[in-house]
Amino acid sequence: MRRIAAPFACAPGLRLEAHERVSKLQVDGLNDRLNRLEILMERLERRLWLTVYGVVGAILGQAFQGLLNAVP
Repeated sequence: MRRIAAPFACAPGLRLEAHERVSKLQVDGLNDRLNRLEILMERLERRLWLTVYGVVGAILGQAFQGLLNAVP
């Protein structure tokens, strides 16, 4: 009967595994930061559009008020 030996853990292999784990952690951290930035950009975009609509509403309100004052 033939016996299969356990895999041998050598220093270069362990170093490679450690590097892969560190790389994965770095990529996961970057993805997390990117997701947070995307959420912040969506919030900022929403605020920007609300500001634009508010300014347009104020201008239209003043124009409408001017028309009401001009017409008896």
